[in-house]
Amino acid sequence: MPEGLDSQLGKVRIADEVIAAVAGAVAVSCYGLVGMAARSVQDGLSELLGQDQIDRGVRVRLDPDGNTIIDLYVMVQYGVNIAEVAENVKEQVRYQVERMLGLKVRAVNVHVQGVRVERPEQEGRTPAAHTV
Repeated sequence: MPEGLDSQLGKVRIADEVIAAVAGAVAVSCYGLVGMAARSVQDGLSELLGQDQIDRGVRVRLDPDGNTIIDLYVMVQYGVNIAEVAENVKEQVRYQVERMLGLKVRAVNVHVQGVRVERPEQEGRTPAAHTV
Protein backbone atom coordinates (compact mmCIF):
# COMPACT_ATOMS: atom_id res chain seq x y z
CA MET A 1 0.00 0.00 0.00
CA PRO A 2 1.58 3.27 -1.03
CA GLU A 3 2.12 5.75 1.75
CA GLY A 4 1.19 9.35 1.31
CA LEU A 5 1.61 12.89 2.41
CA ASP A 6 -1.36 15.22 2.19
CA SER A 7 -1.19 19.00 1.98
CA GLN A 8 -3.39 21.79 0.73
CA LEU A 9 -1.66 21.54 -2.65
CA GLY A 10 -2.47 17.86 -3.13
CA LYS A 11 -1.29 14.36 -2.30
CA VAL A 12 2.03 12.61 -2.72
CA ARG A 13 1.98 8.81 -2.70
CA ILE A 14 5.21 6.91 -2.09
CA ALA A 15 5.23 3.28 -3.22
CA ASP A 16 6.47 0.56 -0.88
CA GLU A 17 9.15 -0.29 -3.45
CA VAL A 18 10.58 3.23 -3.17
CA ILE A 19 10.66 3.01 0.63
CA ALA A 20 12.31 -0.43 0.37
CA ALA A 21 14.94 0.86 -2.08
CA VAL A 22 15.84 3.81 0.17
CA ALA A 23 15.94 1.63 3.32
CA GLY A 24 18.05 -1.02 1.58
CA ALA A 25 20.53 1.50 0.19
CA VAL A 26 20.95 3.12 3.61
CA ALA A 27 21.35 -0.26 5.31
CA VAL A 28 24.09 -1.57 3.00
CA SER A 29 26.08 1.62 3.56
CA CYS A 30 26.35 0.83 7.30
CA TYR A 31 29.54 -0.60 8.78
CA GLY A 32 29.45 -4.34 9.44
CA LEU A 33 26.79 -5.19 6.88
CA VAL A 34 27.88 -7.31 3.94
CA GLY A 35 24.57 -6.91 2.14
CA MET A 36 20.89 -7.67 2.07
CA ALA A 37 19.58 -11.23 2.24
CA ALA A 38 16.53 -12.77 0.64
CA ARG A 39 13.48 -12.64 2.93
CA SER A 40 12.84 -16.37 2.71
CA VAL A 41 15.57 -18.70 3.89
CA GLN A 42 15.34 -22.22 2.54
CA ASP A 43 17.42 -25.18 3.66
CA GLY A 44 19.34 -23.01 6.13
CA LEU A 45 21.14 -21.06 3.40
CA SER A 46 20.80 -17.34 2.90
CA GLU A 47 21.17 -15.77 -0.51
CA LEU A 48 23.21 -12.58 -0.59
CA LEU A 49 21.45 -10.18 -2.92
CA GLY A 50 23.22 -8.01 -5.47
CA GLN A 51 23.15 -4.20 -5.45
CA ASP A 52 20.28 -4.17 -7.94
CA GLN A 53 18.15 -6.38 -5.65
CA ILE A 54 18.59 -4.76 -2.24
CA ASP A 55 14.90 -3.93 -2.01
CA ARG A 56 14.12 -7.68 -2.03
CA GLY A 57 15.66 -7.86 1.44
CA VAL A 58 13.22 -5.25 2.79
CA ARG A 59 9.58 -5.56 3.83
CA VAL A 60 7.50 -2.40 4.29
CA ARG A 61 4.14 -2.33 6.07
CA LEU A 62 1.86 0.09 7.91
CA ASP A 63 0.61 -0.07 11.48
CA PRO A 64 -3.06 0.77 12.23
CA ASP A 65 -2.10 4.43 12.82
CA GLY A 66 -0.51 4.74 9.37
CA ASN A 67 3.09 4.69 10.59
CA THR A 68 5.73 2.79 8.63
CA ILE A 69 7.29 -0.45 9.87
CA ILE A 70 10.40 -1.63 8.03
CA ASP A 71 11.83 -5.16 8.26
CA LEU A 72 15.40 -5.59 6.99
CA TYR A 73 16.90 -9.00 6.20
CA VAL A 74 20.67 -8.68 6.30
CA MET A 75 24.00 -10.48 6.23
CA VAL A 76 26.70 -9.28 8.61
CA GLN A 77 30.45 -9.48 8.48
CA TYR A 78 32.18 -12.05 10.69
CA GLY A 79 33.79 -10.58 13.81
CA VAL A 80 31.56 -7.54 14.27
CA ASN A 81 29.35 -6.93 17.28
CA ILE A 82 26.02 -7.92 15.74
CA ALA A 83 23.93 -6.08 18.33
CA GLU A 84 25.80 -2.81 17.72
CA VAL A 85 25.66 -3.18 13.95
CA ALA A 86 21.90 -3.89 14.09
CA GLU A 87 21.29 -0.88 16.35
CA ASN A 88 23.28 1.39 14.03
CA VAL A 89 21.36 0.09 11.00
CA LYS A 90 18.02 0.74 12.74
CA GLU A 91 18.98 4.29 13.66
CA GLN A 92 20.38 5.16 10.22
CA VAL A 93 17.46 3.68 8.29
CA ARG A 94 14.85 5.39 10.47
CA TYR A 95 16.61 8.75 10.26
CA GLN A 96 17.21 8.67 6.50
CA VAL A 97 13.73 7.39 5.55
CA GLU A 98 12.11 10.07 7.69
CA ARG A 99 14.47 12.75 6.30
CA MET A 100 14.31 11.78 2.62
CA LEU A 101 10.70 10.69 2.32
CA GLY A 102 8.99 12.64 5.11
CA LEU A 103 7.35 9.50 6.53
CA LYS A 104 6.92 8.64 10.20
CA VAL A 105 8.77 5.38 10.90
CA ARG A 106 7.44 3.55 13.95
CA ALA A 107 9.91 0.64 13.87
CA VAL A 108 12.87 -0.77 11.99
CA ASN A 109 13.38 -4.48 12.63
CA VAL A 110 16.69 -6.08 11.67
CA HIS A 111 16.68 -9.81 10.91
CA VAL A 112 20.22 -11.21 10.67
CA GLN A 113 20.01 -14.04 8.15
CA GLY A 114 23.66 -15.00 8.18
CA VAL A 115 27.30 -14.15 8.83
CA ARG A 116 29.82 -13.74 6.01
CA VAL A 117 33.20 -15.29 6.81
CA GLU A 118 36.23 -14.59 4.67
CA ARG A 119 39.22 -16.84 5.17
CA PRO A 120 42.02 -18.36 3.07
CA GLU A 121 41.16 -21.87 1.87
CA GLN A 122 44.80 -22.94 1.84
CA GLU A 123 48.16 -21.22 1.95
CA GLY A 124 48.91 -19.37 -1.25
CA ARG A 125 45.30 -19.06 -2.37
CA THR A 126 43.17 -15.97 -2.44
CA PRO A 127 40.62 -15.63 0.35
CA ALA A 128 37.28 -17.28 -0.24
CA ALA A 129 34.00 -15.99 1.10
CA HIS A 130 31.76 -18.33 3.07
CA THR A 131 28.28 -17.72 4.40
CA VAL A 132 27.40 -19.28 7.71
